[in-house]
Amino acid sequence: MASENTVTLVGNLTDDPELRYTPSGAAVVNFTVAVNKRFQKDGQWEDKLDGFFRCSCWREMAEHVAEMTKGTRVIVVGRLQQRSWEAQDGSKRYEVEVQVDEVGPSLRWASAQVQRSNRTGQQGGGAPPASNFGGGSQPVQQGQPQGGQPQGNDWGAGSAVGGQMDEGGF
Repeated sequence: MASENTVTLVGNLTDDPELRYTPSGAAVVNFTVAVNKRFQKDGQWEDKLDGFFRCSCWREMAEHVAEMTKGTRVIVVGRLQQRSWEAQDGSKRYEVEVQVDEVGPSLRWASAQVQRSNRTGQQGGGAPPASNFGGGSQPVQQGQPQGGQPQGNDWGAGSAVGGQMDEGGF
């Protein structure tokens, strides 16, 4: 029986996503999602913190996620990955993080405007696509590679939310 390593999180961003670029120019963003568990106790709804989950994603998706802001309710789908390193004191350290495959705003209590962006390798340029993640957007760092020019929503052409889709289409 094959094992699937898939996790789905629904929670809030604990801070603005941290966008960086590798020396080769690839965008990477790191962010943390706080997940709460809601339950009813004595007729009242209560929230209990279920955990903080460190997440990361790459390239175009990273630049799109960087537009979201602290407090935004998100849905994250990804894979758990364990990293290890040696600390300065010589001890071995471990961390489990989510390598994000898909991410977007939760539409349960908010709305979002979706704009398709050019896929990597297509002609175009200019500013990254505008979005309405969490009520505002943050500019991509000046002098860094940016996403393509927004295009109209051509849903018949196999586009997906945020311009991300599997290589094989739907």
